[in-house]
Amino acid sequence: MSLKKVELESLAKSFLLFFLSLSLLMSLILYKNYTSNIKALDTDLYTQMRLCSFDLKCTQFTFDFVSAKDEETYQFTPGEQGPFALFKLPNKSNYVLKLLYPKENYNKEKKNLQTKYIYDYLLFLLILSIISISFSWYALRPLRHALILSDEFIKDILHDFNTPLSSLRLNSSLLQNELPHNKKLGRIEQAVETILNLQNNLRSYIDESPLHNEELDLKDLIKKRSVYFSENYPDISFHAKLDALCISTNTDAMTRILDNILSNAAKYNKKDGSVEIRLDADKAQLIIADTGRGIKNPKKVFDRFYKEHDRGLGIGLHIVKKLADAMHIPIQVDSKLEVGSTFTLNLKELISS
Repeated sequence: MSLKKVELESLAKSFLLFFLSLSLLMSLILYKNYTSNIKALDTDLYTQMRLCSFDLKCTQFTFDFVSAKDEETYQFTPGEQGPFALFKLPNKSNYVLKLLYPKENYNKEKKNLQTKYIYDYLLFLLILSIISISFSWYALRPLRHALILSDEFIKDILHDFNTPLSSLRLNSSLLQNELPHNKKLGRIEQAVETILNLQNNLRSYIDESPLHNEELDLKDLIKKRSVYFSENYPDISFHAKLDALCISTNTDAMTRILDNILSNAAKYNKKDGSVEIRLDADKAQLIIADTGRGIKNPKKVFDRFYKEHDRGLGIGLHIVKKLADAMHIPIQVDSKLEVGSTFTLNLKELISS
């Protein structure tokens, strides 16, 4: 089973947390060992210089007799030509013995140490990455198991909805034929459609399958959905100014987007309010504006489970954003309290060539 977005995000964050923490600790340890080995190299060279100063039977050092100045003797000293040490000569107070280790050889030994530690570092990084991904996967298992159970539960509930809903719609239609002017039956139909819309929202919420595009007459779809909502919300007036526009998109996903925005525009509108729908073919924009209560925090309106009223679950607009992102539709919301909200969808990416 492929990982969902939330699972991939959790896996990536866990991996980075473990990997970066262990890598930082390992880097500090290796750096300390490297500096210790450089000091050990210097100490070893100085020991060899002291032994060489007794008989000068050594080939790795060059030696010379220099004037005794203020420089300290019997000390390993870095120099431009390489590290050196000065040793006193017996009965020669004006001169000292200078043993020099060539800079090229010294740098070569340091480079060999650096190369060794780089290889060790890369090897440790590989080992740490394997450990981190294994530990992250192990830590993810409970979350993944819980998500699988949650999805299966929701899918079972959605499946079980079908039988009573079908029975409700069938009996409602039969009663509508017998009592064509009964307003209570209209409310029942509206309640059934609301449950169906919630069912579709939940299905869209858990659906991770790729969207398949087809040619869609957006003007015709908007007309159908606006008529549907105008019948369900007779106190709200719907005004549509629609240009002809054909796009390449997933019809079901676009329907879900329209239904959620139009449903919110009608549900949270003022008494005798209005909803204006504009489809501009030149700008390739769909604009849905209402005269509703407005939104306190427009930036949070697409967050999962965010809601400012007791009604609803707080997933409708999250689904809108989720589907819009999947179809590459930039969406913007502008809102003022007690004035209304405006949703703008940019459809340039969906224009059929």
